[in-house]
Amino acid sequence: MTLSHLKPQRVWKHFYSLTQIPRPSKHEGKAVQFLEKFGKDLGLETIKDEIGNVIIRKPATPGMENRMGIILQAHIDMVPQKNNDKVHDFKKDPIQPRIVNKKDGDWLYATGTTLGADNGLGCAVAMAVMEADDLVHGPVEALFTVDEETGMTGARGLKPGILKGDILINLDSETEGELYVGCAGGLDATAVFKYREKPLPKGHEVLAIHVKGLRGGHSGMEIHEGRGNANKVMMRVLLPALRDLKAKLVSIEGGNLRNAIPREAVAVVALPPSKVKALQAIVDSVLAKVKNEYANIDPNIEIFLEKTKGKNMMCGQVALKMAKAVYACPNGVDRMSLEMADLVETSNNLAIVKSEDGQIVVKCLMRGSIDSAKEDLSEAIRATFELAGAEVTLSGGYSGWQPNMKSPILKTMKETYFNLFGKAAEVTAVHAGLECGILGSKYPNWDMISCGPTILSPHSPDERVFIPSVDKWWKFMVAALADAPKK
Repeated sequence: MTLSHLKPQRVWKHFYSLTQIPRPSKHEGKAVQFLEKFGKDLGLETIKDEIGNVIIRKPATPGMENRMGIILQAHIDMVPQKNNDKVHDFKKDPIQPRIVNKKDGDWLYATGTTLGADNGLGCAVAMAVMEADDLVHGPVEALFTVDEETGMTGARGLKPGILKGDILINLDSETEGELYVGCAGGLDATAVFKYREKPLPKGHEVLAIHVKGLRGGHSGMEIHEGRGNANKVMMRVLLPALRDLKAKLVSIEGGNLRNAIPREAVAVVALPPSKVKALQAIVDSVLAKVKNEYANIDPNIEIFLEKTKGKNMMCGQVALKMAKAVYACPNGVDRMSLEMADLVETSNNLAIVKSEDGQIVVKCLMRGSIDSAKEDLSEAIRATFELAGAEVTLSGGYSGWQPNMKSPILKTMKETYFNLFGKAAEVTAVHAGLECGILGSKYPNWDMISCGPTILSPHSPDERVFIPSVDKWWKFMVAALADAPKK
């Protein structure tokens, strides 16, 4: 499926091209080369900076030279998530798009993986603007950044002064008809428990505890929905297994990305055959409880045991202390905004729990629109794991993007949207880490705004884009470029 029949064709053709180029975070090299060649083939000034960001410049159309310069910004990388039964190598294999017809219209999904509409569609719109010879616009630049999803290193590494524009339009929002004027900052927490191993006792049963069927999703955009976290659910089984049944932990793995709500987890334990029924009883009890608790948001949750093999187990009380700490660690929404209705102010995603090479590593991603509240939450998480004997590191912090309700581009784009569609665009902020906060610190003179099409469940294999929203968004972007404020 090439998507060439979808409207606007000029956007969808570029998006399809990007789906065929592997570009998970930190492995965007081929996509960077593709974008660099794209700009040069158009005869436009094209720059690849030291960190891998690509910048393409296009001069104003005749008569528009007096307009403020606009930077269209999107990130190249995508989140690599797949269903457990899907065979897919994100470093090698292309994405397989598919259209699903629903009552409200057509939606584009991938086949068993994330789609990469976040932020491939933003890249595609910027590419379409650069390529088009029938648009009206002032000076325009396209900024394609790398590694947004796992560290924002592209935005962090961008040098001041390399861009010439006055207005940044970030193309990474996910609800058509909304204009975003603020976003949350972020902070990573990593807790490390060190352990030694010894051989399993003879005669012990080795069982894998599986937690599956959760929806997962974006740890900023969907954290307020109360979706199940596979790591937290796992501890409801693992903690009593270790504490009450004296089971021994062989290994654990749950989640794989800081910014994705974990959908699956598996813990391998060993215990005497006489206690297997008791473990099954714990599984059955927890499953009944969580099915009731998550009935309206995660109805397909599964917890089950499976026989497996193992040679060694963790010594001492490390596994039990880890389970208690993960159980106690704050997760989900910590505080709602008092300034903007229905906006999450502070949250934590308990994203990854993994044992390997003598360490159990727990990784969290905190988000917050108020730095002090985010830091307060980080101290609570640090204290939780340090009390359990872990070494804790806080890193990767960045501030949010504070709204400017007097923004000239906000005023312009509100008017443009109303004139086009006869209704007002909603002005809001987002509990996600858009690159605007970092970029704005490097270019404090920029006027910034963010918009996009309607994308649901990013960062999960359920990621999908509402196809009609892309055409509507494109028409809005074309009109907004033509209406750019004068210098």
